[in-house]
Amino acid sequence: MAPGEPLGTLELQLKGSGKTPYSRMGDGRAVLRSSIREFLCSEAMAALGIPTSRALCVIGSDMRVMREMPETTAVVTRMAQSFVRFGSFEHWYHKDRKTELQTLADYVIANSYPELQGAVQPYHALLSEVTRRTATLVAQWQAAGFMHGVLNTDNMSILGLTLDYGPYGFMEAYDPAHICNHTDSQGRYAYRMQPRIAEWNCYALGQALLPLIGETDDVYDALSVFKPAFESAMQALWQAKFGFNTTQPEDGALTERLFDLMAGSRADFPYFFRQLSSIRLKEPHNDEPLRDLFIDRPAFDAWLSAYRQRLTLENSVDTRRKQAMDNVNPKYVLRNYLAQIAIDKAQNKDFSEVNKLLQILQKPFDEQPEHEAYAALPPDWAAGIEVSCSS
Repeated sequence: MAPGEPLGTLELQLKGSGKTPYSRMGDGRAVLRSSIREFLCSEAMAALGIPTSRALCVIGSDMRVMREMPETTAVVTRMAQSFVRFGSFEHWYHKDRKTELQTLADYVIANSYPELQGAVQPYHALLSEVTRRTATLVAQWQAAGFMHGVLNTDNMSILGLTLDYGPYGFMEAYDPAHICNHTDSQGRYAYRMQPRIAEWNCYALGQALLPLIGETDDVYDALSVFKPAFESAMQALWQAKFGFNTTQPEDGALTERLFDLMAGSRADFPYFFRQLSSIRLKEPHNDEPLRDLFIDRPAFDAWLSAYRQRLTLENSVDTRRKQAMDNVNPKYVLRNYLAQIAIDKAQNKDFSEVNKLLQILQKPFDEQPEHEAYAALPPDWAAGIEVSCSS
C-alpha cells in the first residue's frame, strides 16, 4: 500500500491487544518501543514508495511486561489488503490438510489475485506472481538500504508487502554484512543475505503449494522467476539512484567499486546518495561533502572521475539529473537514533516527537530546510543502539 494507491477492502489488525487462540506461549502484548517503531516505519516505507502494511494509530498503555527489561505496552492498529503470509500455507501443508490448503489458496486468488482465476494452472500462477512480487520488493529494500531483521516465512506477505516491523534498520554506515537485529548472531538476515533468504522463503511456499500444483518441475518453473525479476528490478533501481539514463557495459563494475570503497570507509548510505546528486560535471569543488566520507580519498577521487566520465558519455545534464536523483534518493529516513529520541519522549507520555517525525518522513524526498538536522549524519552515541524482537 503506497500513497495514492486505491485502498479497496482493507483488513485491520490490532497488534499487542492481548492473547488470541494463536498466541502460543506468548502474552499477546507489544511494547511501546516496538509499537512506535512499526507505526513510524510502515508510514515511512509507504512514503518511499515501497509496498507495505500501513499504520492507522498507536495507543500507549501503563501496563508493563517483561522483555529484556520491564517495558510499558501499546497497541498498533495496522491495515493491509491482506495479512495472509507464506506461513499460513505452510500451516496446512505440514498438517497434511489439503482441503484447507486449497480453500486458503482459492480465497487468496479470489480476493487478491482475481486475474489468475482463469489461468490453466491457477496455483502455479499464484506461486509465480507471489515470487515475482517478493523479488521486486526485496530489490526495493536493498536500494533503500532497508533491513527487515526477521525474514522468516511468517513475516512474508502473500501480496509482496513489507510486513511485521520488528528489529528493522536502515543502512547508515555502509556494511553489506550489517545485522540490524542484535539477536541474529549468525547473520542470517544481514543486508546482503536478504535476497537469498527471500528466495528461500519462496521455495518454502512452493513446497507448501506442491499438493495443489501437482508436479515438482512445475513448482520449480514458477519459482524460476525470482532471479530475473530481482536482477531486473535491482538494475533499474541502481540506475536511477546513480542518475543514469542509459545502461552501459561498465556500470556493474563502476557501482561495485563504489560499494567496496563505501564499505572500507563505512560511508553513510543515505547521506552519500543524496549528496551524489549535487555532483557537477565541470565543478569539482562541489565534491568535498562526498570526499569527507572516505578514508582513501585518492581512491574515491579516481572513482568520481570515472563516474563523471560515465555521465558525460550519455550527455547528462546537471540540473535534470539532480532532480531525478533527488526523487529517488531520500533525504530523510527513519534512522534508529531518531526513532529512539521519539520513543524516549513517548515513554514519558510526550508523543510530540513521534508526530513530528511522522510529518517529516511523509515527505522523504523534499528538502524541508526547517528540518535539516533530521538529515544529518548520526551522532556517535547512535552506534550503541541495539534492536531486537519484543512482541
